[in-house]
Amino acid sequence: MLTSLYVRHFAVVEEAEVAFGPGMTVVSGETGAGKSLLVDALLLLAGARADSGMVREGCDRAELAAEFDLAGLPEARAWLEREALDEDGACQLRRVIRAEGSSRAWINGRPANASQLGELASLLVEIHGQHEHQALLSRAHQLALLDAYAGHEALAGQVRALAAQWRELGARIRKLGGGEDREQRLELLRHELAELEQWALPPAALAELEASHKRLANAGRLAEGVAGVAELIDGDGDFALRRALGRAQAELARLAALDERLNGMVELLDSAAIQLGEASDGLQRYAQDVDLDPERYAEVDAHLARLHELARRHRLPAAELTDRLAALRAELEELEGAGATLAGLQAERDRLRREYDQAAAALGASRRAAAQRLGAEVGALMGELGMPGGRLLVELEPAGDDEPDAQGRERCELLVSANPGQPPRPLRKVASGGELARISLAIEVAALGKDSVGTMVFDEVDSGIGGAVAEVVGQKLRALGAQRQVLCVTHLPQVAAQGHAHLKVSKRSEDGVTRTCIETLSAEGRRDELARMLGGVEITRETKAHAKQMLERAQTG
Repeated sequence: MLTSLYVRHFAVVEEAEVAFGPGMTVVSGETGAGKSLLVDALLLLAGARADSGMVREGCDRAELAAEFDLAGLPEARAWLEREALDEDGACQLRRVIRAEGSSRAWINGRPANASQLGELASLLVEIHGQHEHQALLSRAHQLALLDAYAGHEALAGQVRALAAQWRELGARIRKLGGGEDREQRLELLRHELAELEQWALPPAALAELEASHKRLANAGRLAEGVAGVAELIDGDGDFALRRALGRAQAELARLAALDERLNGMVELLDSAAIQLGEASDGLQRYAQDVDLDPERYAEVDAHLARLHELARRHRLPAAELTDRLAALRAELEELEGAGATLAGLQAERDRLRREYDQAAAALGASRRAAAQRLGAEVGALMGELGMPGGRLLVELEPAGDDEPDAQGRERCELLVSANPGQPPRPLRKVASGGELARISLAIEVAALGKDSVGTMVFDEVDSGIGGAVAEVVGQKLRALGAQRQVLCVTHLPQVAAQGHAHLKVSKRSEDGVTRTCIETLSAEGRRDELARMLGGVEITRETKAHAKQMLERAQTG
């Protein structure tokens, strides 16, 4: 349920925040006051395309925000969790439109795109008006509406699941069978496996091979460098480190005999002499062991070159080639043993096909029965809503494809005849804006309580009607409001009187600046607004009395 809507610098609205409750809320106001701005704001928060003309003149941006209570909307809660946009059960949509035309959106304070706004909003609010009928005109939506009316969600879910499993098995069968390419694939796998088995190395062995390559490539430099360092430590010259250290030891020992505090330094020099001797011995052994083996270097270099070539071919780091080897080996084993596996998979797929055919047939039967009931109910409601003799035919036709389909074996088309004697034609081709709005209302009333969306918005569904028909429209909207939250923009007092709450939109000019104000009316304010809607410019005592009577009759009806 929509709990609040905030707009700032939006069109002619400077700033407004409106709280909403359950039931039916009507929005009224003089022509041109901006009654439909609330609907426009919700459309933008639902991901509709924005443009700079929506920003109030002289402002750099427009801000829109809406909060929803998700207590009765498990699908919306699940969507937020799936998209990692949930926030302790909260649901806030926010959008900023800049004067240069760009816009940004957030869901629960996290950045979102228009597509995400649209997906979430479709679970929160439905908007019906003279210019917003895309959902009702979509054949996919019409089928979903019929399914919701029929109440066979479990059966439709079974059909979807069986179709998905059937497709998955088909993909596995095609992969295993390979068709004409199977033998080529087997040959390629065997060739690639032979190469990888010969050359691929585990990460540790690869690291050792690379280290060995580095040593072998620099063997000459290592031998020469180590010999030079050994000469510095233990050479024949007077400046060799061990000779110089020996002289330092002897001189410090003589001085320590004069001052025992130097004994610690003597010990340090003795330790240094021991470590220098060990380093000299180690360097001599290293120089003798340096591998100056050109053949071994060529072998290691060729192995690394082959590994890098295989890594480029498989588009993997060389260290991951052993993983690729395991994957190819598993694929080869699966393909080589595909005969028995394929037979089992095909038998399983045939079983799924039989189960799908049974479930789809049951779903089709349920749809056909629901289509007759829905057509009859909506047709009767159309007569009450100012379209006497109007008919709605819910036509089901084969999907046109023999393969299991997630939507079942049927496709749906709503056909309408708004006037007696006219043959039914597709709704998307024949209904005018006002007719479509009333047909939409009739469908919503017929499907009362079977729609998961919590908020329904009707933008001037009373266009082109009046009198008793207008009162019936208001009564139907009020009945709908007992089950769902309803927001209705209207210019007819007969409809406005039926609301549980009433918002008035007015336009004021101050200092040459036009501002639109939105206020929640009290009981007295509602009476005065209905009187204005009834009487026009001159409001008489009789007009006010009539307005009061309409409100009383609506509240007790």
